[in-house]
Amino acid sequence: MKVLYFLKERTKFIRQFNEGAGESFRATIHQIEAEEPPFDEPPYSESGESPFIEEWSDATMALEMLGRTCISMLSASLQLYFKTWERELGINWEPGERKKAFKNGFVQGYRVCFGSALNLSWGDCPVNFDILEDVALARNSDQHPEHISTMRVTLVRQEKQCERQPFFVSDAERKMLSDPDMTSSSWMRPSLHVSPESLVIAIEQVVALGEWLEERMFDAKYPARRER
Repeated sequence: MKVLYFLKERTKFIRQFNEGAGESFRATIHQIEAEEPPFDEPPYSESGESPFIEEWSDATMALEMLGRTCISMLSASLQLYFKTWERELGINWEPGERKKAFKNGFVQGYRVCFGSALNLSWGDCPVNFDILEDVALARNSDQHPEHISTMRVTLVRQEKQCERQPFFVSDAERKMLSDPDMTSSSWMRPSLHVSPESLVIAIEQVVALGEWLEERMFDAKYPARRER
């Protein structure tokens, strides 16, 4: 099975879906901010709020939800790539070893899995694994919100992850987290924010990992290939 081909097809769809589905929301935000029709004549109001604030907020939140949906799809695609090759290679685990390897998440777990099965030197891999771990973290945070009163989702990070800046945050929170005291604070829980730019970078990292692994996976499955 050409596992990488299917991974690329999934990531291509995610990229196209994010661009296409977000177009109308971005257009609404632009029209409101530029005071273009149909938002060029604000209704009379004595509230003091900016006109069309509800429409602007809804469109902004829709983009937030779209980004989070896409990053969840990307996390699932990466996990499927790993699971498929785990099955294709017929990898067997000793009792309790799989649970131990995956205690810090599936990205770390499969690094242990394939590192051992393929005798890999991960230092040669041109991929930022912090970003891949943050993809899984973003998916988990999005799928397990804590408060029904808000659509905002906070990142639930492990202690190790609190020692570095999260990848999927807004520029404003990234600036705030640049303070070393804030970065290491366990109580500091930034909001999950998946921008189009950060999504593209994450997709590129997932594809790069697949491209680096694919031939090594086939060599492990068909040892005779290495003798050619």
